[in-house]
Amino acid sequence: MTEFLIRRNTVLEALRGSRREIHRLWLQKGLDRKLAAPILAAAKERGVPVNAAVKQKIGHLARDSSHQGVALEVGAYLYCDVDEMLLLARERGERPFLLLLDLLHGPQNIGSLLRTAEICGVHGVILQDRRAPDITPAVVQYSAGAAEHLLIAQVTNLVQTIRQLQANDVWVVGMDVADDAQSLGQTDLNMPLGIVVGHEGSGLRRLVRESCDIRLHLPQRGRVESLNAAVAGSILIYAAWQARGFPGAL
Repeated sequence: MTEFLIRRNTVLEALRGSRREIHRLWLQKGLDRKLAAPILAAAKERGVPVNAAVKQKIGHLARDSSHQGVALEVGAYLYCDVDEMLLLARERGERPFLLLLDLLHGPQNIGSLLRTAEICGVHGVILQDRRAPDITPAVVQYSAGAAEHLLIAQVTNLVQTIRQLQANDVWVVGMDVADDAQSLGQTDLNMPLGIVVGHEGSGLRRLVRESCDIRLHLPQRGRVESLNAAVAGSILIYAAWQARGFPGAL
């Protein structure tokens, strides 16, 4: 299966990453050399062949005219398993730091959370594969290429995966707007952690909610009912990273 990743930041991060096979780089004829230089350098380092083409040709290949003059022809996204994430945490000498998405939909929501997760050093992201979207080129684009650096797993049963994490001494914290959920300010997130973000409208499913060790909500002051799921999840990821002392921060 061949896919096309587009836009300069996304393509550059895919070339720098190692999540999938890369077949060919397509560059628009006449593209500004300064804009193309980092991409060409990364392609050269990876040994990726480069083809020049007119704007319309690249748009036809990628089926998207907003390609910014660049498209990367790649193989299918490669998923991993949860054990690889736990191993990565051990290799880094860190406590597990994971993100779980419970049927969250929308490439922009998912991509935004993947971008935050990668920036904050999350060891892996777990998706419920039933009725949940794949890591499509659109998701990769909204993540600004962060998906190409992350370990991402698709699991059949999220509740069973939560139990697997708990058996490995990982505390699972679900975002919940219910009245009995703890406030973020009352919760110490400095621990082996899995953060669960639910569906934009309906939140966490009942069994997932009941499986969490802690349920918490973000304090609010304004009149709007709640934050967007990706924004709320990103705030919680940053809060957890801060609780750990921002390890690895530049």
